[in-house]
Amino acid sequence: MLSRKQRALPAVPPIFDGEKEAKLIALACSKPPKGRARWSLRLLESKVVELNIVDRASDSTIGRVLKKTLSSPIAGSSGSSRRRPTAPS
Repeated sequence: MLSRKQRALPAVPPIFDGEKEAKLIALACSKPPKGRARWSLRLLESKVVELNIVDRASDSTIGRVLKKTLSSPIAGSSGSSRRRPTAPS
């Protein structure tokens, strides 16, 4: 059976470490800019660079980080997968 050799380091170093992820999440959970109902990925992308959290990031990277966080077991349920309360029988 053929298998690939495991790399010691990833080909591209991650842009967000734990501390930077925490800052991004805090920003995403904060009040959106005036005139906006919510944060968009592009708004978050420009804000994390403006606040010097990271040097650069794409909106897809921001989305991936937030998706990873929101799908974790401790994040609770979100969206349409939320369980609906049922009447006691």
